[in-house]
Amino acid sequence: MSQSDLADLLAQLAKIEGHPHADQWLKILRSLVGMLQGELSRLDIKILASTLHDMEMGYRAFAPYQHHRKVVIFGSARLDPSSAEYQHALHFAQCITQEGFMVLTGGGGGIMEAGNRGAGLNNSFGLNIQLPFEQSANPVLAASDRVIHFKYFFSRKLFFLKESDAIALFPGGFGTQDEAFECLTLMQTGKAQIMPLILIDKPGGAYWQEWDQYVREHLLVRGLVSPEDLHLYQVTDDIGVACQAIKDFYRVFHSHRYVKGQLVLRINQAPSSMALGILNAEFKDILTQGEIELKAALPEEDGELPHLPRLVMDFNQRNFGRLWQLIRRLNELCILPDAHPEYK
Repeated sequence: MSQSDLADLLAQLAKIEGHPHADQWLKILRSLVGMLQGELSRLDIKILASTLHDMEMGYRAFAPYQHHRKVVIFGSARLDPSSAEYQHALHFAQCITQEGFMVLTGGGGGIMEAGNRGAGLNNSFGLNIQLPFEQSANPVLAASDRVIHFKYFFSRKLFFLKESDAIALFPGGFGTQDEAFECLTLMQTGKAQIMPLILIDKPGGAYWQEWDQYVREHLLVRGLVSPEDLHLYQVTDDIGVACQAIKDFYRVFHSHRYVKGQLVLRINQAPSSMALGILNAEFKDILTQGEIELKAALPEEDGELPHLPRLVMDFNQRNFGRLWQLIRRLNELCILPDAHPEYK
């Protein structure tokens, strides 16, 4: 590193002092310095450098679109445009973008190409992965700045889950099955945000129905998953049902976060006292103490979405399938005219 490079880096680091999140940046720098003092191999350092580069690309690409809700479309790269699955994915992407959502795919061919083609370039992103075969960017994205080439699957998956507000899975192979089970695992353990996951078959298809049957007969029956976990996902072969399920999920529910161990649900409309009573009666089993309370924005939320009411509760952070049920029940209990669920 030249002296001028070092001087420029130090000048950039000096800006941290006035940054509103300086404490977090200092935490990052301390971790890097800690690794610098360790005995990392050159390979370890290259992995770290490539991971940080992946994350920098992702953050830069999505920064202008952080307030737009996005739907991830997963599915096989090997299905051609003549297949029913490809056409179904294309029409789903058209449907969901007409509702104002953007579409994310893996950037490759097959179902991914169908998703980007249906959404159109202006409503699309492709999170591609650098592979020696099979995964070049599809023609919709290839010559644009809407495709991000990740080196590692794990950093790519991080951005899929970080940026998505809904997940739509079409039939696919090992990769699609991996994405389905990993998303469900993260939802089941509370490591993903609250969002709908829809498994979409071709018209009359049985791919996801047979998958669901396997889950019920081999996992549920043996007690390897709980009955409530089945509420984390929905199976359909109807595009209209799939799009409406995603749109309805955000009709009342907006977003969530934890404040001092309490779950805070930001909502677009406060429920009536009767509706709140119903929620407390039906979902008291997932509370560690007290009741679900209606509150205004909390001081610890740093001014985020101050106009939205909140539902605050001592959630047990275990029964996430029940929490998904609570969100859907809340949407049923509140009468709210169509708004714009695609805006965060």
